[in-house]
Order: sequence, then structure tokens, then C-alpha cells
Amino acid sequence: MVDFIADYLTNIRTRRVFPSVKPGYMRPLIPDEAPQQPQPFQDIFDDFQNVVLPGITHWQSPHMHAYFPALNSYPSLLGDMLADAVNCLGFTWASSPACTELETIVMDWLGKMIGLPATFLHANKDSPGGGVIQTTASEATFVALMAGRTEAFRRCKASHPSLTQPQINAKLVAYCSDQAHSSVEKAGLIGLVQMHYLESNPTDLSIDGTTLAEALQRDKDSGLIPFWVIIKS
Repeated sequence: MVDFIADYLTNIRTRRVFPSVKPGYMRPLIPDEAPQQPQPFQDIFDDFQNVVLPGITHWQSPHMHAYFPALNSYPSLLGDMLADAVNCLGFTWASSPACTELETIVMDWLGKMIGLPATFLHANKDSPGGGVIQTTASEATFVALMAGRTEAFRRCKASHPSLTQPQINAKLVAYCSDQAHSSVEKAGLIGLVQMHYLESNPTDLSIDGTTLAEALQRDKDSGLIPFWVIIKS
């Protein structure tokens, strides 16, 4: 299998990026029921090559220009093998101290690399928190929006104790570029908050400061509660 992976990545540029299959191609190629007995690994690997691989979109290909980069490397493959062997579940410190602590350290590395203020770093004793690794970009967008919504609830309840969360939520409004990734729209839909799409800067598709300021003031005058902005996604 290691030899196959090495050969696959070495020759991936020769493969067609998007498979020439039709929806439903796989169903007639595999049984309708799960096997009742174990199968030799070679049979399973043959199925992978003959059934699965023909339907693969080759994200690792240098000719893949859709969506966003999802490239890995030989070191990352080996890292995945080690992680899978140890099989840590790092949902609390007690479940895997090393997993949790390594995550906080590496997230601090990333925060420093992109120039985040010290208040965003785990190592800062005065920081209320730090970064965490999410499984997907869409999940990270959603978690960020939910964190902002929770903070908006807290602030609004402090200044207007009689308001309920549904009443506050109905007034919340978030902002993004009209070119933002679809995960931003989905986050707003799941979070049940209004999402206002602002005209983007044609040079880099980001939000212009003046456009954002005007939208904020307009929505405040309308009785809405601005709470979240994603500058570029």
C-alpha cells in the first residue's frame, strides 16, 4: 500500500482530474448487502483500484483548480499514520494530555505567524482563550459565528435583561463579502441570523471599510444588532 501511495502521488499529474463516471456508477459494481465473512485484503484493495479509484476526483493533482487547495505531503502522510496508530481523542485534556497541549502550542505558532494580537494566544495568561483546530473550513466558519452569537447574547442580556434569546437573535445581523465562500451563508442559515452581503472590493474581493461602516450604521438605525463580520473567505 505504501508503494501504491508513492506511485500514485508521483504520477498523479497523468491522471484525469475529474472522473469520467455517471451518478450511480458504483451501485452495480458492489454487492447490495454487506459481506458476511472477512475478505482477503488483496480483494479489498482490488475493489479500491477497480471500483473506488475510477470515481475519485484527484484533489492532489497540480491540474486541480476548483474549490480550494487541499494538498498534503509525504511528512503529513506519515504524521497521519502515527496519529491513526495512537488514535487519540483530544476532546479534553484528560482524554489525551499530549494531544491537547500540542494543539494549543501549534495554534500559538500559527497565531504568531499571521500576526494575531497576544490576546488570541493560549500562552498569554490574560487571554480568555485561544485557537482550536476544526475538522473543516465550513465547521470553523460556523463555530466562529456561533461564538460571536453567544457573545452577542451575553452583552445584550447584560444591557437589556428583559430580552429573551429569541428576541435578541431576531435582531442579530452578520456581514460578509458578496464573494464569500458558501460556508458563510450556511453558517448564517444554521445559526438563524441575518447575513448581509456587502459589495466586494474588485481588486481582492474583500470588504471595503467605508462600505462596512455604512452598513453598520444603517442597520443600527433600523434597530438591528450587528455582531459579526467576516472580512474575507
